[in-house]
Amino acid sequence: MRGKAINYDTGFDPAGHRSRPEFDTAVVAGELEVIASELGCTAVRISGSDPARLAIAAEFAAGLGLEVWLSPFPCELDGERMLGLFAECARQGEKIRQAGGRVVLVTGCELSLFAPGFLPGRDVFERIDALLARSPAAAAAAEWLPAGLNEFLVAAAATARGQFGGPVTYASGMWEPVDWSPFDLVAIDAYRDSGNSATFSDSLRAGAAHGKPLVVTEFGCCAYTGAADRGGMGWAVVDDPAAPTCLDGDYQRDEAEQVRYLRALTQIFDDENIDLAFWFTFAGYNRMRSAEPRHDLDMASYGTVSMLPEGKAAGHRGLGWEPRQVFRALASM
Repeated sequence: MRGKAINYDTGFDPAGHRSRPEFDTAVVAGELEVIASELGCTAVRISGSDPARLAIAAEFAAGLGLEVWLSPFPCELDGERMLGLFAECARQGEKIRQAGGRVVLVTGCELSLFAPGFLPGRDVFERIDALLARSPAAAAAAEWLPAGLNEFLVAAAATARGQFGGPVTYASGMWEPVDWSPFDLVAIDAYRDSGNSATFSDSLRAGAAHGKPLVVTEFGCCAYTGAADRGGMGWAVVDDPAAPTCLDGDYQRDEAEQVRYLRALTQIFDDENIDLAFWFTFAGYNRMRSAEPRHDLDMASYGTVSMLPEGKAAGHRGLGWEPRQVFRALASM
């Protein structure tokens, strides 16, 4: 791979659950500096639903010399509003690009789950359940999905190119039948788990067969024993309806699980000539660490750091977190 890369969340809203309630620009600047200097990353995928937050973080990152993958992340928006969001972010990305920054524009993420109209369900969580259960409604929708999703992605790419002169792509789920002809790069959120481990490399090769650079826009796992087998569903051990929110069972913290996953998948990506792979994610801002195991939501975070309940004045550089083992492993690669 040509560099080291990581996801950075500015806040998105799956089913109304804000992933990053607070957005302190001083903290953002400090964290991006950590990504560039301490982790030694060369690229950062900056995602979120608020164009103003995205622009602030992207400008900080570009100023640090990072390659910026500007990734508007719409949740529960219809097609017209999604295209409006992409157009606004394309203008922001072009401004940064014209100032000398290296920018790739990512026109959404796993839209069959995060946007209405592609799969059955009132929100992303119901769509995930339908997809995993292979419900009759999901099976029926799957027949229409290639045409419907790709028709929208053609419009998304055209909207982006109307405002932005750099490379354009889309962060796809591994189940999504994307036609990559409108895009410059093939980009896949590639989580290995117990269900796809035997075919994981074959899926990557299928992505590479399009003849364009192949990028992994997300990969990672959570920090408890068994999280690697759950891959992209590792977060689903959180019982959100509970008050207060807690884990849905007894889990054993295992930060080394993330390190093993990082090293194993990085080797696969090297073997398969992946252009770039973004660890998911720098921090899970709504997953606080706790001494009480059932309330230690940090275990269900994909972050390289553990969020501290003491707040932003605590921890590493006073940024409100402490590095995990995977932070140090990534920094040493």
